[in-house]
Amino acid sequence: MRQIPVDTNGATLMVAQPPQPKMKDKRNGVIATNLEGQTLMLIDVLFVMNGNAEVITVTVAEPDISGELAMGTPLALTGLVAAPWENEFNGQKRHGISFRAVAATSLVQATAKPKAA
Repeated sequence: MRQIPVDTNGATLMVAQPPQPKMKDKRNGVIATNLEGQTLMLIDVLFVMNGNAEVITVTVAEPDISGELAMGTPLALTGLVAAPWENEFNGQKRHGISFRAVAATSLVQATAKPKAA
């Protein structure tokens, strides 16, 4: 499948929804994993560029998510790619674009804990 690199330079990226496990089979509750057995997570990201805003869902392996990704947190996506997909189910054709990143990193510095006296 063709993967198209996405240039995030000049874009503002913020967490729209915190990471959630990607489901392989929603009916049976099976969580999706990559070839290394790592849980895949879905992050809804607000992608703002050139005055246009879109919410995209990005797949990232759980160990490659660093920092607290609460709603509204600015973040960086490393190795973001888009991949077109198409399938047919019960005679209905569906198509779209899926997004995947090598890593998702919070751009908010962890707050320093006060020292005990």
